[in-house]
Amino acid sequence: MSGGQSAEWTETDRRFMAAAIRLSLWNRGLTGENPSVGALIVRQGAGDPVIVGRGVTAFGGRPHAELVALREAGEAARGATAYVTLEPCSHIGKAPPCADALVSCGVSRVVIAALDPDKRVAGRGVSILRQAGIEVASGCLEDEARHAMAGFLSLKGRGRPWLTLKMAVSADGMIGRSGAGQVPITGETARRAVQMMRVEHEAIMVGVGTAVADDPLLNVRLPGLETRSPTRVIIDPFLRTPPASRLFDDAAPPRVLMLASAKADRRRLDALKERGADIRTIGSDYKGRFDPVEILRVLGVIGLKSVLLEGGAETARRFLDAGLVDRIALFTGDAQVGTDGIASPINENSIPPGFEAVRTASYGKDRLIEYERTS
Repeated sequence: MSGGQSAEWTETDRRFMAAAIRLSLWNRGLTGENPSVGALIVRQGAGDPVIVGRGVTAFGGRPHAELVALREAGEAARGATAYVTLEPCSHIGKAPPCADALVSCGVSRVVIAALDPDKRVAGRGVSILRQAGIEVASGCLEDEARHAMAGFLSLKGRGRPWLTLKMAVSADGMIGRSGAGQVPITGETARRAVQMMRVEHEAIMVGVGTAVADDPLLNVRLPGLETRSPTRVIIDPFLRTPPASRLFDDAAPPRVLMLASAKADRRRLDALKERGADIRTIGSDYKGRFDPVEILRVLGVIGLKSVLLEGGAETARRFLDAGLVDRIALFTGDAQVGTDGIASPINENSIPPGFEAVRTASYGKDRLIEYERTS
């Protein structure tokens, strides 16, 4: 049963699964190699069903959402329905399998949004539950759950992170001005929306041109969310990023991951390491250029599940041409850049084939259109 057959689900099932999916978003990007899963334990009360246990995958990936929810529910879990956004695990790792825990606690029904692509699970969690006499139904709001876990599913299924390209394009089709550093394209409200996008991803990535020209911090500066700043990835084959860059300021988040060529100068490498950079050497062509496929493969090996690519123009173009962008977040503003503008690789009229608009939003005079790959 797939998400496209949602009409077969009761309104109660859809309502509680939607709540479990919203809950799963709380720790997205903070659960290590595991996905952020949401779980609810629901009992039929005297009137309407009531939630007796809530759980979301904890920081670092343990404990799993089901165990958290069952612990909160206690004895009330017996005879209840569990709503879980991902198939309960069946393999023994650092904790007992969640499928066994659901059996032990006596739930009578388990509703699952999406089955687990992990070969260690792959339907075995469902089998354990059914063999114990528990009613299992899968596919409730599957599309929505898979979207919430896009990074995990991409890493497990394709060996690379889910990649979002964010571009802010001026009214005259530019993303900046040559030699001018950061040029405001959108207003403060739209820039805050970008900060939230950073919170939702495990890494922010830019090319060395952006790192040198703009000297960005690439962190999250929303009050109360400063600790949610993701890993910052700089594509810098010859390590041209200055050691004095603001990326290495003490007040900024500590992790800067730099992707360098074996052709990079050793003195530059040592200087950046002294500033705290985590430098990974990857294969390059004779000019020191990286294959975008190799970049994402390396980030996948590291365990990053979702990456927000913020520029610049040439870096964005290379990932687009390689067919590696999964989502485009296109901000448009009414500002004019004018002379010496850097042309955007895309605009509303030049979105590559295979993408469709899935969401629009307005932030004052600015507009956001989100596109996702369909083929």
